Amino acid sequence: MGTSYHITLVASKKDLTKQKVIQSEIDALLIDINNKMSTYQSDSEISLFNANPSLNWIPISKDFYHVVDSALSISKLSKGYFDITISPLVDLWGFGPKIKVKTPKKQNIELIMSRIGYQKLKADESQYALKKKDPLLKIDLSSIAKGYAVDKVSEYLSSRSIDNHLVEIGGEVQAKGKNPSGKKWRIAIENPETENRTLNSTIELNNTGVATSGDYRNYYVENNERLSHIIDPKTGHPINHKLASVTVINDSTMLADAWATTLMVLGEEKGKELVLEQDLSVQMIIRNDNGFSTWKNKIP
Repeated sequence: MGTSYHITLVASKKDLTKQKVIQSEIDALLIDINNKMSTYQSDSEISLFNANPSLNWIPISKDFYHVVDSALSISKLSKGYFDITISPLVDLWGFGPKIKVKTPKKQNIELIMSRIGYQKLKADESQYALKKKDPLLKIDLSSIAKGYAVDKVSEYLSSRSIDNHLVEIGGEVQAKGKNPSGKKWRIAIENPETENRTLNSTIELNNTGVATSGDYRNYYVENNERLSHIIDPKTGHPINHKLASVTVINDSTMLADAWATTLMVLGEEKGKELVLEQDLSVQMIIRNDNGFSTWKNKIP
């Protein structure tokens, strides 16, 4: 996934004797997810699916299906502002495996826009299969797969009766039970600044997941304009608004991951409307002339 992971366990001495076993089994779990959902691996399940021009049902693994089906649900609820079929746009703007050569031409953006859309991808749970309506359709799960991996690691630890743990992969988090002090786990939310890392606030987690999406880490500057890695599927261009970061709390880290990206695409006003409509637990950090302001819903 091109990132790091960190796990904190509150464990017994018996658990500690199995630390190497636990470590190796978690590594194997993450490698398996990477082998299914990484667009950076040419032989991964998602890469093979993307390269397959068939318009027939394509059988896929249960894990892969679950993530894609969840993504399609978010797409419907957000009216297409979350869309995993924008993979060619991500590549075009230089934020995928392919290296960006130059700013995309308008006609190239328009051509790709005509080929994307979550409605062109169908999922069938009865046979764990996907079906394309366009042979060139490709998908990218980078906005949801990390959250899924966090959930899977947390589930694995719970299955080993390690009920108090904190799992973090690339900034997405799942907290279970209590921390080593016997209190709720606390995480820090940083200010969305490109050069400094300063604290904005802290959030207590009670057996839940949390994900943050922002425009301040993965970007490049061209012609004095900052271009974010977050692409708006409605325009085909990187987002350009004052919403700097979104943090979402959800029982499912996978869903928190997807909702955080969705809200970043929507921006402040439309994002707030969707938050209230879907009754989401959210913290937004918005740029203004004096620095940043914060808006919260269902977060103390």
